[in-house]
Amino acid sequence: MSVLLVHGGLWEDIGADWFWRRTGVIDGLERRGFAVTAPDRLRRAPDWAAEAAHLAAAVRAGGLAGPSLTVLAGSFGCAAAVRLALDFPGLAGRLVLAWPASIADQFTAIRFRAGLSRLGAKGKTLDALLGTGTLPSASDAELRSLGLPAGIVPAVPPTPLHPRSAVDTLLRVLPAAVELPGCPEAPRPEFAAHLDAFLDSVTAFISP
Repeated sequence: MSVLLVHGGLWEDIGADWFWRRTGVIDGLERRGFAVTAPDRLRRAPDWAAEAAHLAAAVRAGGLAGPSLTVLAGSFGCAAAVRLALDFPGLAGRLVLAWPASIADQFTAIRFRAGLSRLGAKGKTLDALLGTGTLPSASDAELRSLGLPAGIVPAVPPTPLHPRSAVDTLLRVLPAAVELPGCPEAPRPEFAAHLDAFLDSVTAFISP
């Protein structure tokens, strides 16, 4: 079975090695027998559709597409993963959305809009990236149409960017979503103590 890892970050200089390899996730999944692909996301994507197309190209280049592929995404990578599943149906068989980032809160949205503006994002790009739904890449109506089995990993403790409310909404609107044990986000130092438990729960969800 194969796993596509989609790292977090939004217009930040964050890559897959920083998010997934240095935290032990890639090696841990490979020790559990999974073939792991962890591409870098677009650093300055104009919208989520571009992110999805970039990821789809990586999947197809590796010959990974199909029901045996699980997309495991973290933070803002969850938005990219959902857009991938919506725009390229049949590309993957399961989703794991870990520590989903949400900017539905007004103050979080204002903060991110200002930050992206400082990095050079213009109005059209800002509107496309920030969205208006629980996840910035999709409306809640689109989420309701997504029939893939989805495991949701809450951030523990929750933060303004990774709120419990986003997890609750995803569990309610995604037709085939279940909650997996929560833990700190992978890049945080506290994650190390939770690595094995995180990998065990993801493995159990992927290979029930």
